[in-house]
Amino acid sequence: MYEHRKSEKRVILNGTDGRPKAHEKVSVELKKHRFLFGCGAFDFLYAGENDAVLDKRMALWKELFNFGTLPFYLGRFEPVEGQPETESRMNAARTLAEAGVTLKGHPLCWHTVCADWLMNYDDATILDKLVKRVEREVSEFKGVIDMWDVINEVVIMPIYDRYDNAVTRVCKRYGRLKLVKEVFDAARSANPDATLLINDFNLSESYEVLVDCCLSAGVPIDAIGIQSHQHQGYRGDEYFEAVIDRFSRFGLPLHFTENTLISGALMPPEVVDLNDFAPEIWPSTPEGEERQKAEMIHMARMLFDSPLVEALTNWSFTDDGWLNAPAGLVRLDLSKKPAFVALDELIHREWHTAYETETDENGGFTLAGFKGTYTVKCGGEEKEIVLE
Repeated sequence: MYEHRKSEKRVILNGTDGRPKAHEKVSVELKKHRFLFGCGAFDFLYAGENDAVLDKRMALWKELFNFGTLPFYLGRFEPVEGQPETESRMNAARTLAEAGVTLKGHPLCWHTVCADWLMNYDDATILDKLVKRVEREVSEFKGVIDMWDVINEVVIMPIYDRYDNAVTRVCKRYGRLKLVKEVFDAARSANPDATLLINDFNLSESYEVLVDCCLSAGVPIDAIGIQSHQHQGYRGDEYFEAVIDRFSRFGLPLHFTENTLISGALMPPEVVDLNDFAPEIWPSTPEGEERQKAEMIHMARMLFDSPLVEALTNWSFTDDGWLNAPAGLVRLDLSKKPAFVALDELIHREWHTAYETETDENGGFTLAGFKGTYTVKCGGEEKEIVLE
């Protein structure tokens, strides 16, 4: 089972003297999955504030995940033109990178949480500043953050009408394709080795058409982001299997970028826009937590079983996140919900590789297991080996 997630290769171990470590015991353990098990990592913006509660939240986060999303919403990252909050993001990124976490920045271009100061400029200048913003962030964070949601929710972007904003203006003026190509080309130029995503909640045929047009125009998309905020309940296997099947025609990896499963009362079915339902108190319940656990594990197994899926990101770590929804994996008192415990069991036990073996007369053995980074110990020495 999950053979597409596993691999093996021949490894030769030599001692410091250059001679083969023949007939010696070897201990092998998976240190980090190649598959990206992720979560929003916004707490880490405040690392170093000497807050015991915050420190516990961050410790719990690192206990479970190998992949984190950091916020780069322009309206919050650069609320005053020319004064980007680069330091807080860099500190957070380095804290996570030192713990072995793979990072993604989200998003470089989006019509929501846009910077008001952009509205002072004409459309051509807005586009130019958006492109330069992409170049700046991708360049400055190169080597620390090498994965980006380059542009977010383009399907709705030119018709977005909740409030006026600079990105919708230029998208209307120049069209979706030109805007997408401009920001992607800027990101690729700034970091040729980065993994660049397009990301959307609208998983209709319109998104397929957009991706198809972008790829035909040479937009350097490396992976397709699929949002899955399920405030009204789990959408079901048939739904997600159909989504995976439809987007598989592009031959690109699929990242489930923003996943929420509720551990309390579900959002009423008549609500169309999730943003229109944000009660001050939306409690987690014992019944809801059991439902969340079952749905979380079921969905994780389904996505892990699909060769095209490379990442699954839970959007909220605690219940004081987006829209106050009880979508976190830990409660407000930082106790673990059943979904946290079950996901930990799945990732670090069921989908884990750890064993002991012995080298042959040439110092060789076969490293076999789930793809990822391994710690290999032999004769008092230790090394990291990547199994691709």
